[in-house]
Amino acid sequence: MTKIPRNTICLWFDGAAEDAARFYAATFPDSSVGAIWHAPGDFPSGKEGDVLTVRFTVMGIPCLGLNGGPEFSHSEAFSFQVATADQAETDRYWNAIVGNGGEESVCGWCKDKWGVSWQITPLALAEAIADPDPAAAKRAFDAMMTMRKIDVAVIEAARHG
Repeated sequence: MTKIPRNTICLWFDGAAEDAARFYAATFPDSSVGAIWHAPGDFPSGKEGDVLTVRFTVMGIPCLGLNGGPEFSHSEAFSFQVATADQAETDRYWNAIVGNGGEESVCGWCKDKWGVSWQITPLALAEAIADPDPAAAKRAFDAMMTMRKIDVAVIEAARHG
C-alpha cells in the first residue's frame, strides 16, 4: 500500500479531477498521477463507478482531486505559485496553462481551464521587488503591475533604471 501523505491539498472539481491531474503531471516536473478511486455507489453529483478522487502531485506537492460536483468553484484565494528560472520556463508554463483553455490575468497570474489559479513567477521578479534599493524595487514593481505574463527583460530593465 502506498503511504498517504499526512497533509494534502484537496482541490474540488466538477467531474474533471482526473483530466486536471493528468494535465498537471504532463506539464510540470516532479508531478505525477497516483491512485484513482471510483465511487462505490451513487452520490449527489455522480454514479457508482465514476472517478471520485485522484491522488496526484504537482511539483512535489501532494494533492487530491475530488469530483464533488458543481456546488463549489475555485477562486484566486488559492493558487499554485511556480518559481521559474528564466523567460523560457515562464513562457512554457504560462503558454501550457493559457493555451489549454485557461485565461490570462494580471501580474503573472493565470487560471487553467478548471479554474485553478497559478502564479507563474520568474525568480528575477522576486529578486527585483526585494532589491535593497527601494527605488529599484519600486521600478520593478511598477513594471510588473502593467503586465499579464511577466517579461523578465522588462523587469530587469526597470530594476536597473
